[in-house]
Amino acid sequence: MCRTVDLHQAVLARNDENALALRGYLGDRGTVAVNLLSSPGSGKTALLEQLLARAVAAGVTAAAVTADLATENDATRLARSGAPVRQILTDGLCHLEAGMLRRRLEGWMPEGTRLLFVENVGNLVCPASYDLGETLRIALASVTEGEDKPVKYPTAFGLAQLVVITKTDIADAVGFDREAFLRGVEQVNPGVPVLETSARTGEGVDALLAHVLRAADGEEAHVPVLAREHERYLDSHDHGDGTGPHVHDGDGDHDHGEGRGPSSGGRGRHDDVPGAAPVPAETGGNAP
Repeated sequence: MCRTVDLHQAVLARNDENALALRGYLGDRGTVAVNLLSSPGSGKTALLEQLLARAVAAGVTAAAVTADLATENDATRLARSGAPVRQILTDGLCHLEAGMLRRRLEGWMPEGTRLLFVENVGNLVCPASYDLGETLRIALASVTEGEDKPVKYPTAFGLAQLVVITKTDIADAVGFDREAFLRGVEQVNPGVPVLETSARTGEGVDALLAHVLRAADGEEAHVPVLAREHERYLDSHDHGDGTGPHVHDGDGDHDHGEGRGPSSGGRGRHDDVPGAAPVPAETGGNAP
């Protein structure tokens, strides 16, 4: 079991290295990346289409990368905004990785891009563990998914720097318990900002764009408790060789799966993945 865990941590460690390089690559170009995480059907594509359209209308240079296991439907939809969009097909992988994203950006991302929205694969488990070099990580949930979503997926919501509620125009119709949802968010991520949005009515879209632009202007984002806890964990688990996260050769019996937030590399706990096994570090990215 330890070997399985350690191999998984090796994959995460390599992703952290790639994410650090990607963060530098984006920073050198003055680009801020925004990582969007949610379940399938949360409405993030519809919301992102509205965000891109408003950014374009306001003269903000924005682009988007969208990831799916198959089809280019979301890229086609997002392109209606007028912003440059690129699709990544992951060939069955349940999340994006930093190296995969970097390869798809090189030679494509327009010069002067200020905002890069990354629509991750629809999944609240695996993507939470992978840093994509983002400046801002956003977890989204629709009113149709139930108010206990944050406590069911504490890593995804616990590492978010912003939580967005979607489809608020039908909240009353589906009996959404807003206060219960907010209590759950506060439980897993104290103090994280929460925005309520509707792509259909436009509610909250301007506020969301303004929040992203403030991050692009250098405003300090929320630092999740889970991220701070992982920093302390790393400090207390130093082998004295300056190497930071490390890989055992099957001789230990401990799991390094504590959560690391976006501000410190983005690795989250992966122990909430039933039967987690090592995943390939480099795959997908075969879209044109």
